[in-house]
Amino acid sequence: MGNAHQMHEMSPATGSATFSDLWSPDVMLLSLLVTTVYFLVTGPMHKRFENATPATGKQRLLFVLAIVLFYAAQGSPISYYGHHYMFSLHMLQQSILYFALPPLMLLAMPEWLLAKIFRPKALKLILNSLTHPLVAALLFNSLFSFYHVPFIFDAVAINHAWMTFYHVILVIAAFAMWWPIVSPLSDNKRQLAGLKKLSYVFANGVLITPACALIIFASEPLYATYINAPQLFQSLDAFNDQRLGGIIMKLVQELVYGCVLAYVFYHWYKAEKQDDLPMDQSFGAEKPTF
Repeated sequence: MGNAHQMHEMSPATGSATFSDLWSPDVMLLSLLVTTVYFLVTGPMHKRFENATPATGKQRLLFVLAIVLFYAAQGSPISYYGHHYMFSLHMLQQSILYFALPPLMLLAMPEWLLAKIFRPKALKLILNSLTHPLVAALLFNSLFSFYHVPFIFDAVAINHAWMTFYHVILVIAAFAMWWPIVSPLSDNKRQLAGLKKLSYVFANGVLITPACALIIFASEPLYATYINAPQLFQSLDAFNDQRLGGIIMKLVQELVYGCVLAYVFYHWYKAEKQDDLPMDQSFGAEKPTF
């Protein structure tokens, strides 16, 4: 409790945040740099790579959207107020980083580019280990759940280095969790199909539910970090802010997973119907992008 109180005593007073505090120029520059590199490598410079083709318009649009979401989560006031004042904004930040960013970023990557990134044997071994569906699902959801255990959350919150490290690990785990669903590598054996993909998405939704339920249905505020935080809105105390945060996380997760389930089911059903058609009618049927 005391450590959390000290953290908020040292944080800027409500309304005194600078432009740098609210909009993180370093994150802005990083986002612009990564975007520039992506457009160069998948555009004019793609000819330098063997069997490379330019990124499609759809991939470029998805990449820009992913970068905008990344900056919104890490460089906008969502990050500042979520860290210092409001648990609900912190949960919105996590929702973006774990459920919206990874699938968009993976779908934005040309297959040849990811294949070259993971060509080194060490990276390929790590990729194959982390993206096994069972490992990926358990790893992400376990790390997510442990993070929201109150004494772990408060311990991490007062140490910027530990918080950064844990969030980086969680983002990596989130990408691994999404890999069996939206991996663009055509020879990737971790890419699930049909009913297996539906079951995998559903299982992830079930695994994350206990952590969200703990937050939403708790009978009291759980996190000293936010109990002692300055209150921005009189109508939103620490307890209601905590409950709102859990609801935001669950709603975003359900929305994203629901859209993926609907998309996968639609294309699975379409493929099943194509299999029942004569060969001359089923030839050339459109394949799903994930």
